[in-house]
Amino acid sequence: MLPRVLTIAGSDSGGGAGIQADLKTIGVLGGHGMSAITAVTAQNTVGVTGIRVLDRAFVREQIETVVSDIGADAVKTGMLATAAIVDEVASVIAESRLQPLVVDPVMAAESGAGLVEDAVASSLMARMIPLATVVTPNAVEAARLLGREVACLEDQRAAAKAFVAAGAVSALIKGGHLPGAESIDVLFAAGEIHEFAAARLETKTTHGTGCTMAAAIAVYLGRGEDVPTSVARAKEFVTQAIAGGLDLGGGAGPVNQFAGFDDDRD
Repeated sequence: MLPRVLTIAGSDSGGGAGIQADLKTIGVLGGHGMSAITAVTAQNTVGVTGIRVLDRAFVREQIETVVSDIGADAVKTGMLATAAIVDEVASVIAESRLQPLVVDPVMAAESGAGLVEDAVASSLMARMIPLATVVTPNAVEAARLLGREVACLEDQRAAAKAFVAAGAVSALIKGGHLPGAESIDVLFAAGEIHEFAAARLETKTTHGTGCTMAAAIAVYLGRGEDVPTSVARAKEFVTQAIAGGLDLGGGAGPVNQFAGFDDDRD
């Protein structure tokens, strides 16, 4: 089965995150990637120098045009830069009944540069989280969205349950930003806690990790896998992509979605 996966997110001119990371992930995992771009950024491995947000009506037009002709087996959202765009995207997803939906609540670039206006956090909680099949914040994003500290494994478990209480079907709280020898992601789905651990890799090639994770989950959901299986397989894929990351530029280099895959090209 070739899953049709639509990503609704921002463009990263450096190619490490956003739409670019999503489409690479979808393609290498055997899906057909489609995109609705919400914002265009000027960025590289060091930082973000500029952002241009697209008109909300045009974001809607991209989504409706793709879905009306090609359809979508899964949808993933990333950078939604303004509350107005969150509202528009949520409305069209609800109207078009686009499911399953992976909500990656992107707040900042790997460099730390802010990517969204302050009102986005409350808009995501009110409009997008109740539509999510799975929401995938890291600990920093979860803390901002919930207004509580997420600093340890127990906090991750509590945060995952809080997102489900807020309307998400399931929630994955990623542990890459937390200390420890292992990076542990915590999923709350169907009333059960699942934990996915991987050895923490000492590397600076981590740009695009969250986008890649969410896009991979969307591919597996689009194939008909359940949420825990999709998360487990995506975790393995992302760990491989980080381990094989690309040492490019002077800052955080991008993960490599093609690491570990046979390539006979010269």
